[in-house]
Amino acid sequence: MSVTSVQPASKQRYLDQIEKLTRSHTLRKAEGLCKLLRYLADHELAQPGIHLKEYQIATEVFGRPHDFDPQADSAVRVQAGRLRFKLIDYYSHEGLADTIVVEVPNGSYTLTFREREAPVPALVPRPTRVERQPDGKYRPSFIVVPVLSVLLIVALAAVVMLAAALSRAAKRTDFTPPAVLNTFWSQFTYGPEAPWVIFSNAAFVGRPETGMRYLDPAHDSRDLILDHYTGVGEVLAVHELDRVFNLLNHPIQVKRGSLFSLDDAKKNDLIFVGSPAENLTLRDLPSTQEFVFKRQVDNPHKGVLGIINVHPEPGQPDAFYPSNSSQPLAEDYAIIAVFPGLNRDRRVMILAGTTTIGTEAAVEYVCAKDSVEELLRSLHSSGGEVKPFEALLRVKVTRGVPVGVQLVAVRARD
Repeated sequence: MSVTSVQPASKQRYLDQIEKLTRSHTLRKAEGLCKLLRYLADHELAQPGIHLKEYQIATEVFGRPHDFDPQADSAVRVQAGRLRFKLIDYYSHEGLADTIVVEVPNGSYTLTFREREAPVPALVPRPTRVERQPDGKYRPSFIVVPVLSVLLIVALAAVVMLAAALSRAAKRTDFTPPAVLNTFWSQFTYGPEAPWVIFSNAAFVGRPETGMRYLDPAHDSRDLILDHYTGVGEVLAVHELDRVFNLLNHPIQVKRGSLFSLDDAKKNDLIFVGSPAENLTLRDLPSTQEFVFKRQVDNPHKGVLGIINVHPEPGQPDAFYPSNSSQPLAEDYAIIAVFPGLNRDRRVMILAGTTTIGTEAAVEYVCAKDSVEELLRSLHSSGGEVKPFEALLRVKVTRGVPVGVQLVAVRARD
């Protein structure tokens, strides 16, 4: 329930809850998110019901210049999404016993406070007193089984309450999805089957504590492979896809690339998240034709994964590369592609950057109303079928976050 009239005593309780959140294990190391949380709380408690604008948050919280353009810079949306996820995570673990729940509803920058009943206090058994019995043996002076039974019932009740809370959080939507998202994603929501989201998890060798690197098939044993790591961008990308498909009231299935098979490719619509350098399954399937991932073998970009522009138009380069690896990542490139799969009745989508940040940006692009409108205009598609295409994005990166995306080129394909 949103705060509409806050009494001084309640206001102080809400502020205390905000401070508790910022000191929590979930949020204490995320200074930017804590700053955003305090700002949203102060605004809501001072001016309840007055909606904040993205521009206002960008300039007053994140120090963006006064010429900030929300359509070109997604920093506020990214940080709000991360804060929303962190709050859900906190109340699913650390904050299970909290009586004040703080939330950021989808599609809004308005903070809400919700009261909930105090949890049932845990039952702590008294220390066992041992008494000597007539037969000379020592036995506990009270029966333990009833106490354990009560504890088990309390635990089960807590699990049920948690599951219900998570279900409500997962199903909560605050607005109808824009028609443009329905149009674009209809190619993956036309039937009852859930499309498969295949996220990358490259083959590494080594250990995190001693150093990890990509598998070298010519020198490394396949028995040493670690295939249970993926990038930050892929994680946030899957979360964003899940949010959009939830708005569209359509399920998705998520599977890591190393467990994917060619039989899966024939039976399902597929959404690949991550480049062929990480999503190795893409190397065995028909892929992009206009914009192709390739690792450069010659200087000056030796060893760098770039995107080859197979049919460059006048004024366009033959290849696109991210920022030099010796410097902080400031620019990346990404591909969005949709085309028929091995089974011509199925669709394949590729959302991939040369780095994990580019992948995140590509997914955000196809999940946002304004950018999808831009893409459909470039495809000359308005309300009808979205035909196969490939698109190239330039991504501006600041401190490991995609903050601006430019549509560089769009090509139709068969």
